[in-house]
Amino acid sequence: MFFKAKGKRLGLALAGFIAVGTLLGGCGSGGDRAGSGVAVKAMTVLQQDTPLSSEYAGQVQGFDEVRILPRVSGTIVEKFCTGGQFVREGDPLYRIDSRQYESAVLSAQATLAQSEATLNNARIDLQRDEELLASAAIAEQTVTTQRARVHEYEAMVAANAALLKRAQENFDDTTVYAPLNGRLDVNDVAVGTYANAGQTVLVTVGSVDPVYVQFSISETQYLAFLRLHELNSGSMENATVTITLSNGREYPITGKLVQADRALASNTGTLTVKALFANPNGMLLPGMFARVRLGGEVVPNAILVPQRAIQQILDKTFVIVVGADNKSETRNVELGEQIGSYYIIRSGVNPGDVVVVEGLTKLQAGMDMNVTMVTPEEMGFTLNAAPTEKTTAQS
Repeated sequence: MFFKAKGKRLGLALAGFIAVGTLLGGCGSGGDRAGSGVAVKAMTVLQQDTPLSSEYAGQVQGFDEVRILPRVSGTIVEKFCTGGQFVREGDPLYRIDSRQYESAVLSAQATLAQSEATLNNARIDLQRDEELLASAAIAEQTVTTQRARVHEYEAMVAANAALLKRAQENFDDTTVYAPLNGRLDVNDVAVGTYANAGQTVLVTVGSVDPVYVQFSISETQYLAFLRLHELNSGSMENATVTITLSNGREYPITGKLVQADRALASNTGTLTVKALFANPNGMLLPGMFARVRLGGEVVPNAILVPQRAIQQILDKTFVIVVGADNKSETRNVELGEQIGSYYIIRSGVNPGDVVVVEGLTKLQAGMDMNVTMVTPEEMGFTLNAAPTEKTTAQS
């Protein structure tokens, strides 16, 4: 009996100890869960005036580009330029063998002199005949005939003068001059080449300041462009145009839109547009590629949320905000334009809301969160990155 009673008391004491341990262990476990929510990083949404811009692929073109063709045929006997050289309007470039053209000038001069002498004699005869007619010494028909002869010789002189002028122009055209300020291409002909008038391309010269940057926009982008900038009657001066070169550097001079095609291209459905840029240092070369950015409209008090915070499942686009007691709260949002690292949010988020930007994969609605607040600078977010032309949400 003694051992039985003692065993019973020991069993009750052990059961009580286990119960207390279990209770204490349960209390400790519950405290850990309350303080160990999902670790996330979050930031307050931005609200500020935000300029909109769109970006397109473009290519630099010469403002003027001229293929230089000879006006007379002949062998190139002298060359005053080299490929790639900068020339000014009126600089001599080539000289064509001029001997035959010089002979033609001399021959035309002689023919003109002969016809002028004939005309002079005919005028003297007409003056004499008119004096004789006044004294009734000759018939009036003789004077009329002589006057007709003088008119004929005058026409002959005029024709020979025109021939001389043409021969002189041909002779002058044996020296080929630069038609504008610009740079020559390297595909120039060599001395000894026979050049055919109006057919042989001696060299091509293109202006280097200013230059065009040509790009294409879609019909939708064109209509949006009109809406943003209110370009009525073809006026395009409201838009600002900048370009970024292939090395990632932005060209320091702002351009302006100056030309737009009269219709959309039938094969691509796009509209060709040209912007004009000053090029005082010759940095922009025809054929270079550039990213063209159009700006002009500013969205006042735009709400900006980082792209990282945007999630998309099927047709739902949403963000997770930090709610009461650091619990996660899902908000459906309507996306606007993409600006650098951000989206403009049209609805679903309010000024002052705190959105989760890191740790989203572990979150569901209503979960406890261990929130660390961060700044855009810490996360590397910027408004200066080039926006895309098409809005797409991150998954």
